[in-house]
Amino acid sequence: MSNETLQAVRGMNDILPDEAGLWLWFEDTVRDWLQGYGYRNIRMPLVEPTGLFKRAIGEVTDIVEKEMYSFEDSLNGDHLTLRPEGTASCVRAVLQHNLLYNAPQRLYYSGPMFRHERPQKGRYRQFHQVGVEALGFAGPDIDAEQIIMCARLWKKLGIRDVSLQLNTLGDTASRHRHREKLIAYFEQHKDVLDADATRRLHSNPLRILDSKNPAMQEIIAGAPKLMDELEEDALKHFNDLQSILKRHDIAYEINPRLVRGLDYYNRTVFEWVTTRLGAQGTICAGGRYDGLVEQIGGKPAPAMGFAMGVERLLALVQEDGMALPKQEVDVYVVHQGELAGQLASRVAEQLRDDRLRVLLHCGGGSFKSQMKKADGSGASVAVVIGDDEAQANEVSVKPMQGGEQVRVGVSQLIATINNIIK
Repeated sequence: MSNETLQAVRGMNDILPDEAGLWLWFEDTVRDWLQGYGYRNIRMPLVEPTGLFKRAIGEVTDIVEKEMYSFEDSLNGDHLTLRPEGTASCVRAVLQHNLLYNAPQRLYYSGPMFRHERPQKGRYRQFHQVGVEALGFAGPDIDAEQIIMCARLWKKLGIRDVSLQLNTLGDTASRHRHREKLIAYFEQHKDVLDADATRRLHSNPLRILDSKNPAMQEIIAGAPKLMDELEEDALKHFNDLQSILKRHDIAYEINPRLVRGLDYYNRTVFEWVTTRLGAQGTICAGGRYDGLVEQIGGKPAPAMGFAMGVERLLALVQEDGMALPKQEVDVYVVHQGELAGQLASRVAEQLRDDRLRVLLHCGGGSFKSQMKKADGSGASVAVVIGDDEAQANEVSVKPMQGGEQVRVGVSQLIATINNIIK
């Protein structure tokens, strides 16, 4: 066996303690924001049947064709996949547990997703998302709510230079008409299509519109517009959505080439984008997926949702100058001697009973070396215990930001510390 030091899988990153403080702050902020809109937490497995994603996302998509981590279960031969996104899993859970029986559902989830991609800034093989899903709501009001709530989050996070792109994909009939016109149009320009576009021409021509190939941009710009095929209901839905956004002063740009990379979308689609993350400029995206519940096996039900990339959002937060939050410590307990060690352990637990954050020194060392660690911990107060103090059931309390060290009985300790830090 090689003695080579093992490394994490490329594109799957460790989040170290100094960074984790920012993640914890972000997660707390997001939970508070979601609860403010009445969304409830749901948690799904990391692994799902491969067929779920093929059926939901679409077999002729980059995710299913190229990016999924799929494998065969060695025990029973089941075909399984690490989840590449959360919507399909969430809908599967809602149907399996009959959550739509009594009322519509506002749900959210967070955690790692997995796609086999070439790692680069803002794009990783294991990445984290917060997903928001509203199931059972048919009107444009829920579309608007989700867009408006995103705008509120950007303010909470202090993120600037983010813009909203908006489009509608219409309904099945209009998409079918548009599809036929796209095929006919792109067949006239086969000599310009790259390999991906040629492969998708008859299976998923809408995805050609999302191509980033510079050589194809001119013909894509001249392609038939789905907006021209919209039926009255879909057009009214889109216009009503825009009216609500305007009333809330939400600026947006209609982007007719915005189609999203998953087949389950219909009607409203949107992306929040930034120019500050290079090629990976989308920080949040989603849309309406009214056909997915039935597609996965349930009774027809409308739905709307979005997901945001945590790594990309945190990169923006840090770029805007936010310092990494440090783990806060109230009290550092310094001790030397056998009796002092016994008392120090009891004192630390008593302080924690009072909801104080306490670091109990471990590993021995002189008072001087321990006080150096107490100073480096950022604690507001050091509690110092030697055997003399322990025999008298007393401790010394030293304010770390300046002030006189005092010796008090253990029964007076909490009151003394609270006077210093509160």
